[in-house]
Amino acid sequence: MMAENPNLILPQGTRVVSRRDVERNGELVCATGAVGVVVESPADATHAYRVRLADGTIVALQRGEFRILRAHKEEATGAAENVLADYDLFEHVIYRCVVGSRAYGLSSDDSDTDLRGVYLAPAELQWSLFGVPEQLEDKENEECYWELQKFIQLALKANPNILECLYTPLVEHATPLARELLAMREKFLSKLAYQTYNGYVLSQFRKLEQDLRTRGEIKWKHAMHLVRMLLSGVHLLKHRAVLVDVGEHRDALLAVKRGERAWEDVNAWRLELRKQFDAAFQQTELPERPDYHAANDFLVRARRFAAGEQS
Repeated sequence: MMAENPNLILPQGTRVVSRRDVERNGELVCATGAVGVVVESPADATHAYRVRLADGTIVALQRGEFRILRAHKEEATGAAENVLADYDLFEHVIYRCVVGSRAYGLSSDDSDTDLRGVYLAPAELQWSLFGVPEQLEDKENEECYWELQKFIQLALKANPNILECLYTPLVEHATPLARELLAMREKFLSKLAYQTYNGYVLSQFRKLEQDLRTRGEIKWKHAMHLVRMLLSGVHLLKHRAVLVDVGEHRDALLAVKRGERAWEDVNAWRLELRKQFDAAFQQTELPERPDYHAANDFLVRARRFAAGEQS
């Protein structure tokens, strides 16, 4: 939320809201809440601003007698934050899993434990004027949870991070509803994965090329994940399942991460996987699009479940 500094001299053109009535010759010329624009700023914070109102009237207001319009509007919408503060939305997490290096089979003793998952917001909050956040984050503990609808939308778009959540072998918590979601995870898979995985791989490769041009070296961790993503993409198109644990390639991938393999060697591996990825797309049995109807039916059931808990 925007913070106002009363000692900062505001420039001409700043839109403001009056905090008091202003009378002139016994007549009200500016009511509390009137909107105007600063047309003349004072030399210091002890003098008044000249503010032109919507009807053209110009009034003199001290800095404490008006608010910046933007801050005023943000304060009005800040009620949502107060309402959300009454809920511990982390208590509504229905699915918690481990992703990242530990799920990939590439962890070391000092690797973080990255937790991801899904939360199902209380119905009364979901239906309210205030709505709910699309995701909850606890950066200190490396946790992130998507609201169920957002999670499903991303899964339908074949977002690699979301698909990994559905297929990770490391599940810490899953309610019966979450287990239903896991049981239908194949319905989120489609040929769209070819585009999304391609997008990630191409983006990472451009970054690596840029590093080579500007720094003369690459970030080897990024190179490792580029190769890992290609391995996962090939497996997905061939076997209709997301490969999360790449432990069988652990030694080779960690050698890349440590910079022990020449870029020419790593790039040759990338190009070979690229060919396999393209060939797998031509032969894949994945559907053109995911099962939107099944996903929607599940979401509606989940919403009814959340409402039933409070009825």
